[in-house]
This record gives sequence, C-alpha cells and structure tokens, in this order.
Amino acid sequence: MATPYLRHQLHLHRPQLTLRRLLPLALVLALPLAGHAQQKRPAKAERTRKGKLKGITVPNLSNYDGRWFHPGLFFAPGYSRFFIEQSAAYVQRQNLTANSVISPDFGVGIIGDARLGGPGSPFILRFAPGVSFRTRRVEFGAHNGTAPDSVFTQEISSTVLDFPLLLKYQSQRRGNTRVYMLAGVKPSVSVTTRRTDLLRNQLQVSDNDLTLEYGVGLDLFYPLFKFAPELRFSYGLRNLLVNRPDKYSQSLQSLSTNTVTLYLNIQN
Repeated sequence: MATPYLRHQLHLHRPQLTLRRLLPLALVLALPLAGHAQQKRPAKAERTRKGKLKGITVPNLSNYDGRWFHPGLFFAPGYSRFFIEQSAAYVQRQNLTANSVISPDFGVGIIGDARLGGPGSPFILRFAPGVSFRTRRVEFGAHNGTAPDSVFTQEISSTVLDFPLLLKYQSQRRGNTRVYMLAGVKPSVSVTTRRTDLLRNQLQVSDNDLTLEYGVGLDLFYPLFKFAPELRFSYGLRNLLVNRPDKYSQSLQSLSTNTVTLYLNIQN
C-alpha cells in the first residue's frame, strides 16, 4: 500500500513552497503588521471595582512645569481686624473696654512665580505685589458696673500697597490637580488713610506694616490657563498704634494686623 504524503493530500507539488518554508515567511510578514497594530491600539481604559468604565484624563498644559517663570494675576476677597492689647491700668481707671470688629476687604494684583532648581523642582519663589482696600474697626464701650452705657466705634479705612515674598512648596501633579503650601513675609505701605469723622474717629495707626503669611492652595490645570484657589492667613509683626492723647489711644497698648484672605490666582 502506498504511504500517503501530506503534499499529495494538499495537492502541493515540488515547484510550490512547502509548509516548512511557508511558516517562516508568514512570521516575517506578520511582524510589521503586529507592530502597526500595537501602535494603533487605543489606551486601555480603567474600570472601577464595580466594573464601571472610568473616563480617560487628558493632561492640560503638559509642558507647564518645564518653564521656569509663570506670570499671572489674582483677586483677593477677605476679612481683616486688629489684634488688640489693652492698657490694663487705663481700663481699670476709666472702665473702658475695646473689641475688634471683623470687616471685609478686597485686593487685586499680579503674580510672578520663578522655579528654584531644575525642571520638576517642588520649590517656587513667588512675588505678588498688589493693592488692598481695607477697613478696620474697633468698638469702645464705656462701662458703669457690668453693662456698657455707650459704645463708640473707631473706623480706619486704608488703601494699602502689599509686596509679599513667599516660598511655595508644591506636590507632584496628579492628572490636572495638585496641592501646595506657601509661607513668607509681606511688607505693606498705606498710601491713603481715611477717617470719615475726624471728631469721632481719633484712633490712628502707622502707615508701614510687616506681616507673617502662610497658607494652602490647589492648582487646577485647564487647557489655556491654571486656576488656583488659595486660603492665606496673615499676622502682623509690628505694633501699629500711634500714641496720641485721646482716650481711645491711651486705653490701648498695641494694635496689629490679622487677616484671612481667599486668593483666586490665574496663571499661564
């Protein structure tokens, strides 16, 4: 009985390629096609624990950290008040007490961020000069026994130029967000001081101030700009009280600045 051969069953003749020669040729032709398919394969989408499909995050401003300098501007609504220390001897003699009143203020300015170190460094030096419109009030109560007989309000409204110099430490970027902390000092100069009623508003303060600042913020990256809401606290390092012979000034030992501000920063 003749032994059957595979080439007879497949009707392959000697001039044609054998199966042994065909397989290497097929592998050689398939390699470029496989590489092309690998390049065209879409990114694998992530899923939650319940199997729901997550959205794919596209990084905005992907080369943002490659630049060493970033300009911008800010809007800064906030609240300010005086931190008061009263003169104990005068209060006991005159039965006069003082309370600071929290008042709103608003500021606007420009931002200049300079990276310290090479690309990817977490340290940023920020200089953000601006102008603030600030009103601070102190209520004085004259006491007779336990209840106040009358209350007198001393109001000081100022337009202030601020020159904060801050060191910012930022975390690694996760998608289009990251958090940061910052701290530094802020010299200030009052360019105008307004007292609506000179007879009633006799309290005066110095035009120059120096405050300690610290805060936290969140960087949000958008396709054309970066938006960063930031909460910052400020504590005065100087006694701003101007000694005068009126009863309000004599009843106080020191006045210093205390503010809480929400900065809305926009940079590119």
